[in-house]
Amino acid sequence: MIDRTHKLPLVQQCQILELARSTAYYQPVPVSPEELALMRRIDELHLEHPFAGARMLSKMLKREGNPVGRRRVSTLMERMELHALYRKPNTTKRHPAHRIYPYLLRNLSITRSNHVWAADIAYIPMKRGFVYLFAVIDWASRRVLSWRLSNTLTTDFCKEAAQEAINRYGKPGIFNTDQGCQFTSLDFTGLLKDNGIQISMDGKGCWRDNVFVERLWQSVKYEKVYLHAYDSVSDAKRGLEKYFKFYNQNRPHTALDDKTPDDFYFDNLPAMQKAA
Repeated sequence: MIDRTHKLPLVQQCQILELARSTAYYQPVPVSPEELALMRRIDELHLEHPFAGARMLSKMLKREGNPVGRRRVSTLMERMELHALYRKPNTTKRHPAHRIYPYLLRNLSITRSNHVWAADIAYIPMKRGFVYLFAVIDWASRRVLSWRLSNTLTTDFCKEAAQEAINRYGKPGIFNTDQGCQFTSLDFTGLLKDNGIQISMDGKGCWRDNVFVERLWQSVKYEKVYLHAYDSVSDAKRGLEKYFKFYNQNRPHTALDDKTPDDFYFDNLPAMQKAA
């Protein structure tokens, strides 16, 4: 919107666009190595103690010799999209104009592939920054169907991954997410509605409603991300691509009778999709 090469002064461009002048002069400040290290430690503690909020995490960090206040921890948790996982009122940040859909999976028997898909966003630390990972999984098989990385929390990369999963594997009966604004947006819910997919959303603070995605994040971080300090987004993409291939094709799951997600997924497709 602002053209620094235009003959019109920046002040007048801001006036025409009704923007604050500070917007034109602002230069993004990179995250310091110290803050990145703190964010990574908060992420590790969150995986170990998902019930811990900013106050408890602050106390844990102080016991480790890292004097960080509750408010700073809260700010960093918000940046990383981390929330204490326990039932609590009015915690999910969502757009006030967006519709919230009911949770459809309670007491539902999910034993076949493409019956239910689930999706979520996770924070991925790198050597010099961080990115967000979005993934779509098949609930019954735990198979990762598609995924995307992004350095911003927008809806477009979530929608792209969901569309890719639909194009490659067909349409699930139900698609489950949390109540985040990316998933309640008209763009995302419109994609699901246009494909005749039922929309299901977790209850407030009910992390167990999407438990298999939470377990995927734990596996991804402890088995891959924390073992590598990715230098760039492309480096992270290559590493995660390799991991998800291993996860789907070679990593056995006890809950699947030691089958891999690929084995279970393709063995339990509906008859019509197997024939196709």
